[in-house]
Order: sequence, then structure tokens, then C-alpha cells
Amino acid sequence: MSTGESLRSKRYDLADAFAANELYQAKGWTDGLPIVPPTEERVSECLDAAGLAPGDVIGVESVRQRPIMAEKAAINAVLAGCLPAYMPVVVAVLGAMCDAEYNLHATTASTGGTAPFVVVNGPVRTLIGMNATHNVLANGNRPNATIGRAIRLVLINVLGVIPGEMDRSTLGHPGKFTFCIAEDEEDSSWIPLAQQRGIREGQSAVTVFAAGAPRQVMNEWTRDPEEIIETFAAEMRHNMLTYSIWAGNYVLVFPKQLRDLLVVAGWQKRDIQEYIFRSARVRRSDWAKVGKQNIVDRGGGPTQVFTALKEPSDLLIVAAGGPAGGFGAVIPPWLGSKARAVTKAIEI
Repeated sequence: MSTGESLRSKRYDLADAFAANELYQAKGWTDGLPIVPPTEERVSECLDAAGLAPGDVIGVESVRQRPIMAEKAAINAVLAGCLPAYMPVVVAVLGAMCDAEYNLHATTASTGGTAPFVVVNGPVRTLIGMNATHNVLANGNRPNATIGRAIRLVLINVLGVIPGEMDRSTLGHPGKFTFCIAEDEEDSSWIPLAQQRGIREGQSAVTVFAAGAPRQVMNEWTRDPEEIIETFAAEMRHNMLTYSIWAGNYVLVFPKQLRDLLVVAGWQKRDIQEYIFRSARVRRSDWAKVGKQNIVDRGGGPTQVFTALKEPSDLLIVAAGGPAGGFGAVIPPWLGSKARAVTKAIEI
């Protein structure tokens, strides 16, 4: 390492990679999947790539005052299968999650089963080979998969977010293994998400959001932009009725087919935000349609209106996904504005 500072973590002398994996499985230091042995050389390479010394503090979980040390983050990045070049992205995500707005302790300990959803913008996407197109929310790309997995392993091994212990998720969802994508900036005329959120043009950045499971939608029967966006708004209203009514950030993912139709119609991200703000609303009386009549009789009366967003800019719009099919995704929040999306520049 450039600092000359030695690693402080306990060392284990094991016969081979298989033995290392079995040790980690037995100790509960993994997510259930096999791991890459975190040798001193690999950990040091990750620290060097991020310009960090082992004892540097990336962030602090404020409720329990638990620091995330660079050495521990690098160990978990190696465990997850990250290459050293991915480490600055991992560091930026962890730093963003330690921002008070993200509400790290509550989002990781809740019964709601949220997962950190990460969107990467800027040159680092192509530098490390991230995927922004085919199968973008699923398997097949090493940086997407391992960056998101590294975050989960840090939560488990550094912050003690262990299912049935600190992690009280009733169900959870598959995004708790990994939930990380890049935005398709090359094939989109829309302003990238990070730039929309105050990061200068050309600067690499991450946006992290405490998210529920993605909900896929489809509309291949129209070219009308309002009809396309109304399909997304309908899914958001459904989430408000069946899960949580509280307004907060939502993410909409637009693959190329629907995105191109919107662009031809002259719609930019701001137009979508404003339409959704007006349309994604429910009345208290609507709860009666989904088996929640008891809620209708409380509070502000049956005509009381709830909005999915407090303001249009709460909607995070991401250009990503494969080129064919009228598909998109709605990614809902954990519990409204009790946790906010955080965007942070990547230091490379």
C-alpha cells in the first residue's frame, strides 16, 4: 500500500480457497454464496485503487456509532469478487449510505426488507465495464453484481446486519444479494441521474436508495407519452395501497423502446416527474378496494388525498435496460421520506 500501513485484521492460515470458503460459511461471514479469499495482496490492491490507508474511516453508522474502516470494506469487496478498480465505487456507495438522509440503521434493521439500490453515472461505468442494457436488473455482469454484493457483505460483517439478528426483515427480496446498475448515458438524450441531482457533467457518481423489490410494468399498445407514463403511475398507486402510503423517492427505469417513444414526443425527465406528481395519487377511500376498509374510517376522511411524491424532483428516472420490449420498472421506497436517496461523487 502506498501509505506503508499494515493490515490489522486477524489472519487465518488455510490450505486453499475451498477451505477459506468453508470457514467463511461456518462463521456466517457471507451471504450464503461462495467467496473469494481476501488475501493480504488482494485487500491491499483494493485499498491502493481507492487511495486509502487501512485505518481510514469511510463513514459512520450514526445510531450505534459504528465506523466503516477502509480495511474492512476492502476485505468485503474482495470477498464479493470485486476487482481493485471497483473499489472507489464501493467506497462512494458506503459513504453515501452513512449520510443521515439515507437513515442507514433503520433501513437495514427494519422488518420491511429494504435493499440498497445503486445507480452509477459517469465515466467510471465504462472504465470498469458496468452493464446498463440487457438484463440490467439481473445477472451476468461482474461489476454490477460484485459492487452490490460488497455493500451487503459490509452490512453483514462490519455493521452486524445479520438476518434474524440486526436484520429483522420479514421477507426481504433478491436485491439484498446485489442491486446495482449503471445508467445508459450513451444511448439516451436525457440528463443523467447524478447530473440531475447536482453532480457536475463528466463526474462519476453513485446514487443509493433504500428500495423495495422492483415491479415490472409493460405498455406496448400506444405511442402516446401520457398513456405510457400512466402505466407507471398506476403501479405506483398500487404500491401506495398495498404497501406504504407515505410519499418519498421512487425510481422509474426506462429501457430503450419506451424511452425512444418518449423522446420522439419531446418528453424529458422533468416532464415525466411532473406528470407522475400529478397522477400518482390515491384517496383514503381507495383502500377499501384492497381489503383495508378499516383504514378508510380513520384519519382525514375518505376523500383525503395522498401523493406518491412530495415534489416532482423526488422521482428518480434512470435510462437503462435492453433495446426491445415495452417494459419498464417501478422501484418503490422503504417508508416514504423516512429514508432519502443520496448522491455522492466518486473519487478516482
